[in-house]
Amino acid sequence: MKLIFGALKGFAILAIVLVAIAFLLPSEVSVSRTTVIAAPADDIFPHVNSMQATQDWSPWLSRDADVELVYEGPEQGVGNTLRWMSDQPDVGNGIQVITASTENERVETALDFGPQGLANAYIDLEPVDGGTQVTWGFDTKLGMNPMARWMGLMFDGWIGKDYEVGLANLKALVEGG
Repeated sequence: MKLIFGALKGFAILAIVLVAIAFLLPSEVSVSRTTVIAAPADDIFPHVNSMQATQDWSPWLSRDADVELVYEGPEQGVGNTLRWMSDQPDVGNGIQVITASTENERVETALDFGPQGLANAYIDLEPVDGGTQVTWGFDTKLGMNPMARWMGLMFDGWIGKDYEVGLANLKALVEGG
């Protein structure tokens, strides 16, 4: 009996320590990746200013051939909305809407992953020698949830890899004509 009580006490102490440490972890996460595309911004902008156009280079939509996509609002720019539904856990369900759009410079979106939370994303286009530097970024607040804060430590690896694939797809699409 002492052994069981000791194990439970040790587990409780470990749980308290892990929760306490979680509150020392960042409450916000930012992830971004950058590439240079050998094309002017006006060749790239139509591919990032429309949820319909992102279907051609998205790193997620190709993971589920049966993903259900519903588009709403205008076909491009502010208000253009994508709702997706998938049984694949790495695709999931959600809504993404363009919230701001500055032609050939920046597109901002709001993401709603349902119970998994809210986030914001952006794509910046900046002229550089040899083309346009494209930066794709993601920001989210983790709040006071200790588990979310621990998971926040892994976002760069998870999302960053997908952003690298998406940017490579976009680069191939634009540079391939």
